[in-house]
Amino acid sequence: MGVGPLPSPWPDDPRLDRELLAGGDRRNVDDRYRYWTVDAITADLDRRRHGFHVAVENVESDMNIGSIVRSANAFLACEVHIVGRRRWNRRGAMVTDRYQHIRHHDEVDALRRWAEGEGLPIIGIDNVEGSLPIEGAELPAACVLLFGQEGPGLSAQAQQACASILHITQYGSTRSINIGAAAAIAMHAWVCQHAGGAGGE
Repeated sequence: MGVGPLPSPWPDDPRLDRELLAGGDRRNVDDRYRYWTVDAITADLDRRRHGFHVAVENVESDMNIGSIVRSANAFLACEVHIVGRRRWNRRGAMVTDRYQHIRHHDEVDALRRWAEGEGLPIIGIDNVEGSLPIEGAELPAACVLLFGQEGPGLSAQAQQACASILHITQYGSTRSINIGAAAAIAMHAWVCQHAGGAGGE
């Protein structure tokens, strides 16, 4: 994976990391970001970030948060919000947390107050009674997609904070799907509605 050292003379570009130029860049980054510093990559992503945020309740140190962060990076979410326990397992993020803005809230009410201050509706994603299918639903251009803990789903407090709750239609025998997969599906649904095919530019 990656590329080896770049032969000199090196380009005069402040975005480039001289250690990577000399030793090679083995990171799992898009080719456009080869040899770039982490700060330069993050700044370029910030220039293009989408209008949706992702929030997840972290009641029992959910092991899926890392994969949610990784998907948030892939779909260029504005921020990821961890609600509840501050500590989470970063292994599943595959170091994408270096490029993804992450904010912590002690409780759902703190997230709700922050979202209200930013003018962002909270859209819950869970297959609870009264939820509507995400297929065909119109997602706000700027919003927070909120996911519950793997297993119990959205807490009662989280459901009350939501402007609406959507579910992902399933066709097999199981009642639910992995929260990391559900988050990726919901983010992609937002991208299909608001970003089209322009994600690479």
